[in-house]
Amino acid sequence: MAVDSKYHRYRDAGERANINNVEEYGVPARSLFTSTKVFTLHHHIDITDDNGNIVYESNTKFLSIHRKTDITDVKGRQVAHIEAKVLTLHARHFVTMADGTAFELSNELFHLVKDIFNIEGLGWQLRGNIVGLNFQLYDENGKIVAVIGQKMLSLHDKYCIDIYQPENEEIVVAILVTLQHIIYERQAASSGGGGGNSGN
Repeated sequence: MAVDSKYHRYRDAGERANINNVEEYGVPARSLFTSTKVFTLHHHIDITDDNGNIVYESNTKFLSIHRKTDITDVKGRQVAHIEAKVLTLHARHFVTMADGTAFELSNELFHLVKDIFNIEGLGWQLRGNIVGLNFQLYDENGKIVAVIGQKMLSLHDKYCIDIYQPENEEIVVAILVTLQHIIYERQAASSGGGGGNSGN
């Protein structure tokens, strides 16, 4: 059953879009959902559509200094490659799309409640709410690209993403996967796990 919340906007596949998303941004053009496989040698994320069909897959090398990640579509075509920058105060990740488009995600420091990630190379910005586990992705003109919601207390680390610019879907998926890595690394570091061996 869908629960409409202003602060927590995750929903499962097959449920209606969050009413707050619809009121603020309109009906999304498409929605995708992620589920992370645990206890695998490679950090694996399935990205599925509203019918549960796998659309993209993300795999991160288990023992990789730069935590290299490859995203492919259902046909095995390369969509994006992600690498984390090590030894930096900022959470910095470099993304290269299959068509050569390249950009970098870096978070602004000293925000106590909200997270702000600048996407250099695109001029986009990802703004988040740590408490509500929600994030909004805006393009260079300040228009909404996507809204991301994370499921609370989920063993498989689930996310829902409502996409409003379907022409940028693959870039959105790459940013979503990168965001999941950043959040996982942060949680692992705060729990003393370090996150380095997780391949995230």
